[in-house]
Amino acid sequence: MPESPCGPGCLPPRDSGSEVGRLRLVLRLGSTVGLLVIGCLLVPALPVSWRRQAVPQWFRMLLWALGVRLIVEGRIASGGALVVCNHVSWLDVVAMQVLAPMRLLAKVEVRSWPLLGVLAGRIGTVYIDRDRLSALPSAVRTIADELRAGAVIGAFPEGTTWCGSAAGRFRPAVFQAALDAGARMQPIAVRFRDGSGRLTTAAAFLGEDSLAASVLSVARMRDLAVEVVILPELEGTDRKQLARKAQEAVTSATGASIGHDEFSTAVAA
Repeated sequence: MPESPCGPGCLPPRDSGSEVGRLRLVLRLGSTVGLLVIGCLLVPALPVSWRRQAVPQWFRMLLWALGVRLIVEGRIASGGALVVCNHVSWLDVVAMQVLAPMRLLAKVEVRSWPLLGVLAGRIGTVYIDRDRLSALPSAVRTIADELRAGAVIGAFPEGTTWCGSAAGRFRPAVFQAALDAGARMQPIAVRFRDGSGRLTTAAAFLGEDSLAASVLSVARMRDLAVEVVILPELEGTDRKQLARKAQEAVTSATGASIGHDEFSTAVAA
């Protein structure tokens, strides 16, 4: 179980001057809930061909409803691939789905999230029980099978969220699935900026914070931007080297420093 040391102390102090007013906050939250309800009802009813076009647009509208601006540098090539990304917030998931419809790897707890859990299941999320390491080989086989079938699989190799100024080490297991399937490996980096254009940790979803509290915090922010940087595809045949290459490329783009979680410390020991 990877565990991040990031917590409330990593977040900037709350500044009422950088927050929207109460009316705009209510409008944002209302629009967000409305979109979630529509998504849960509409997505399963759409034909597959329509769903591939509708889902990215729906996620783009969700960012708009929350007042979050999306900036994308580069483009993901069409076709099946393993997409690996640093993990800061649930907003990472939203931004990735705007790039291309993809099946994301997620912890089983996501199933219980209000509305988002329902939607995640209906767009094909692949769940992993992080408490059962014995289930990892089966999960790798499942991911490899999906990649062979031409799916785009999105994964967060850090295994948990970090604040953005610090980052975790990429685990190699998911890269083995891509090697087994002969699939392309596409790293991307996600970073957040505040209204002044400075990198910020304010959007991070950390520690014991609830999803509802995190959504409320994001909806309050004025001029929050999420930047997605498409990095060069990975090449290689060794999963550990591929994990290091992806990690180095992502941290170079985000400026994050590599921290040490309890899992890494135990393995090193």
